[in-house]
Amino acid sequence: MDLVVQSPDELLAAVPHVLGFKPEESIVLVPFRPGLPITRVDLPTNAADREAVWDAVSGPYGRHARPGARLAILCFTEDRRSAELASQHLSNRLETVGITTHIRLWSDGERWREFNTGQSGLQTQATAERIAAATVLTGAAQPAANRASLAASMVGDREPIAQLIPAARAAAAASSPVVEQDWALDRLEQFHSDGNRLSDVDGARMLVALETISTRDALWEDMSRENHTSHMVIWNDLTRRAPDEVRAAPASMLGFASWLHGDGAKAWCALDQVPADRPYSMAAIVASALQNGIHPREWERYQSHMRDLAGELDESFVPQPPSQQPDLPGTRPTTDRPAPGR
Repeated sequence: MDLVVQSPDELLAAVPHVLGFKPEESIVLVPFRPGLPITRVDLPTNAADREAVWDAVSGPYGRHARPGARLAILCFTEDRRSAELASQHLSNRLETVGITTHIRLWSDGERWREFNTGQSGLQTQATAERIAAATVLTGAAQPAANRASLAASMVGDREPIAQLIPAARAAAAASSPVVEQDWALDRLEQFHSDGNRLSDVDGARMLVALETISTRDALWEDMSRENHTSHMVIWNDLTRRAPDEVRAAPASMLGFASWLHGDGAKAWCALDQVPADRPYSMAAIVASALQNGIHPREWERYQSHMRDLAGELDESFVPQPPSQQPDLPGTRPTTDRPAPGR
């Protein structure tokens, strides 16, 4: 989604639509040219945390910086002093890798101040409504109230499918992996065509089929930048409905599809749905792509190696998101990272 903004008020109003949720106590880095990710981090409030933020974003920004690179640092908080210190620290660090901070903007939801110039103003409802209307025309969903509500959208009623898993396992044992893989691919193709939600019976069968790595990889291989939105819908639905014992695979598939879409916040929220006691190598692959700021367009270059790596990794390995982790949405990557120690 590309939005043209012409004022601080419009820029602040646009950010939730780009991230997919309304940031709170956050810093958001917004580049002015393609090539750099859009990144949200929790607002640091002390020197150690400010340095931790830089440690978290220095790799991707240093790697992708080009001559003339510029960005805006937006701070969403009532704590103006912390915003000023954090944005100045980050601006100084970005300068060392050749990135100029063109704007350092603070907002408490009602007022804004641009630290570089000292200009200030009000955020208006008219601007927020105008930006919202523009995003509706692009077909984009309206942003969640906050990151927590985005995460909550991935949790649904898991009991109906949980009751059907034993029968689905018995049916799969009486069948064969080849037959179940063919069914899963056909059912996925049907979903691409009609978009109809899988029944509980089909959902249970699909989740059990995904436990066979070759079947999961076949469905993963179907995913592309052309059909990733359809994959996001089916895996989001199955992540919501999957009990713990079969949720690692759909959550990882959702995480990958979200990353491919450029939605880093949703990708991290999806990885959070991988049960802690059920480590999963595919989740580690997605986490690595997010942590290293790999742009979705680079997937074709890496996909064979990444899939081979996922197959070789011990399935007991699980990614532990770092204390700082970025988010990537829209046509350029967006990254989302919690505060240090979380």
